[in-house]
Amino acid sequence: MFTGKVVLVTGASSGIGAETAIEFSKLGAGVVITGRKNDLLNNVAKQCEEISPTKLKPLPIIADMNNENDIENIVKATIDHFKKLDVLVNNAGVLESGTIETTSLEQYDRVMNVNVRGPYYLTMLTVPHLIESKGCIVNVSSVTGMRSFPNVLAYCMSKSALDQFTRCVALELAAKGVRVNAVNPGVIATGLHKKGGMDEAQYEAFLKKCAETHAIGRPGYAHEVSSVIVFLASDGASNITGATLPVDGGRHAMCPR
Repeated sequence: MFTGKVVLVTGASSGIGAETAIEFSKLGAGVVITGRKNDLLNNVAKQCEEISPTKLKPLPIIADMNNENDIENIVKATIDHFKKLDVLVNNAGVLESGTIETTSLEQYDRVMNVNVRGPYYLTMLTVPHLIESKGCIVNVSSVTGMRSFPNVLAYCMSKSALDQFTRCVALELAAKGVRVNAVNPGVIATGLHKKGGMDEAQYEAFLKKCAETHAIGRPGYAHEVSSVIVFLASDGASNITGATLPVDGGRHAMCPR
């Protein structure tokens, strides 16, 4: 499906990003993967190569989405290596817990820089190449961009901003042949919430609670999100742009009673 296409996936060293890179490789794409941890990124690169129909090696790039020079290097290295870009998946993100009373400006800046400013700058730099290829963008947002939740204030704000970014850029680029969409996962069992401050016991209780907070009665899995990302990047979604698509087991439709 993606033979001859070049796909860039940020935050690809684990979770949704890793699954997405592997899925695109399986479908024949040349894949660029970014992340901050070399060993994890190389492990994903190995899996991508093994599953690729032609054993195509991905291009791993160590990068921090907080760093403008790193973002610029992602684009330069991609074009130098593959000579083009067809699909951008803005997946890299961080989650931090906190309320208006407890979230420091340092935390706020970190979340907004990684989740919003980084994708903004990377998208800005890749747009000329995507216009040339008539490509597409898929942003990885969250149900927290669509609904409000306490104790993850900065994260909710960042994902709401990413959703609006998706819609606005979709309108700006539609006439130039570039589609822009987002997926909005609910709780996905990737361990992200442990990075956000939960210990093991809290995380297990959190996943168990998903039986009540998600209509289908469980958390989601990374491959369930990556498959939708691949669909949105495919010709099967050729008439879809500006969409923010929940992949959340129905959580966005639920109301407490």
